[in-house]
Amino acid sequence: MRNGGCPAGSGRALRLDPFSLPVRFEASDAAADERVRTVELTRERVVVRRSLAGMRMALNLPVSAFAGVALRLTAGEGGAQASVAVVLEHKDPALALPLFVSEEADEALAEWRCWGNVLGLPLLVEEDGALCEPFARMGGVRLERVRPRRRRRSALKRRRPSMPLRRGVTRLTDATPVHRGEREIIARN
Repeated sequence: MRNGGCPAGSGRALRLDPFSLPVRFEASDAAADERVRTVELTRERVVVRRSLAGMRMALNLPVSAFAGVALRLTAGEGGAQASVAVVLEHKDPALALPLFVSEEADEALAEWRCWGNVLGLPLLVEEDGALCEPFARMGGVRLERVRPRRRRRSALKRRRPSMPLRRGVTRLTDATPVHRGEREIIARN
């Protein structure tokens, strides 16, 4: 496991790599004694260790206990630039874990999708203080509009035969002749 809050590089942004799990990092916690908690994150489990009123505790949670991976925009204070955060959201706001914080929105969007895919959790966006999914889903499958077939507008349309597109699927009915007990169906000269 890797120690430390930020990988080498930028000291201003929190960057955890979703493809190098398990990872261990420290996050701020207002309720903890030293205002810090240690988080161990794997693909299946999250272990949060902190000290509260002198008592050390460890919360061992499955990743499925989290609501999803949220994208949050935080306004800059005192002339500072706004930042975008990718957060592992839980129903209890005290258990929300920051995974990525940056001032670049494009980077945050790419990290948001990566974390959602790696952890297998839904992608969430904060709107009016509530979290919602930006894409329609049915179970674990994301629903999208039906896309037109590629061949109609493709540059390769004239190279490929279109006859297979016109062939229909045949259905066997009671009226379909079935030749049983005959020696050959193919006529030979």
